[in-house]
Amino acid sequence: MSKTLIIAEKPSVAIDLARVLGVKKSGDHYENDRYVISSAIGHVVEMIPPEGAEVKRGKWKLENLPVLPDHFDLVPKEKTKGRLYLLKKLASRPDVTEIINACDAGREGELIFRNTMRWIGGKKPTRRLWLQSMTADSIRAGFEHLRSEQEMRPLADAARSRAESDWLVGINATRALTSFNSRSGGFQMTAAGRVQTPTLAILAGREEKIRGFKPRPYFEVHAEFGVEAGSYRGRWFDENFKKKRRRRRAPGADLGPGKSRGNRTEMHW
Repeated sequence: MSKTLIIAEKPSVAIDLARVLGVKKSGDHYENDRYVISSAIGHVVEMIPPEGAEVKRGKWKLENLPVLPDHFDLVPKEKTKGRLYLLKKLASRPDVTEIINACDAGREGELIFRNTMRWIGGKKPTRRLWLQSMTADSIRAGFEHLRSEQEMRPLADAARSRAESDWLVGINATRALTSFNSRSGGFQMTAAGRVQTPTLAILAGREEKIRGFKPRPYFEVHAEFGVEAGSYRGRWFDENFKKKRRRRRAPGADLGPGKSRGNRTEMHW
């Protein structure tokens, strides 16, 4: 009897799927007469450039850039190598005739499944389980409306493109900055990347504003009030005071005559 292999993104999801589908534990996976269920542990392979495109760290020089390999190879991640080999064993079984991608709904989940299958090889048909909720009803509904491999192709292409572009930006930017900062000697490692660089810019900008803050003195009026039970200390405030709300305008919008774009920040402590 032919069976369907279901690959989830993480073990906890595989457990939920097995529970809803009524599939029992069988050694290192779950199995019944219809389904075989297992999972990755996030990314079980990692991307490396083809042999010859990589250079040793000591040769991180501007004249060796950019590094633009014509393709990327995949290798098992050391920590999850055992799980990858298990998935390969299950996918290669002759009674498994179809594979369902049950990784998380989104670009990253698509990349995890596609890279795993790319390393495993084989040409068995695949379909996509797309879940926005892990309730039993949602899981059953998802299996009733599995998506085709062709339908998911654009998402898979987008995921792979982003992963490869991240590598290209990160490797080349890091090596360029490291080479520049090491021109006076030594090895001044300077990491950069698509996510890291703008995040660092936000933190640096915020720190610059904090350092540039100029405090201003302010005064509060306090008084002691006598009441029947004793006394209490009170602070005066204006009941009619309302904070001014700055209305947002589109960049370049006309503010009218006599208006300015100045910003004022007041901090009390």
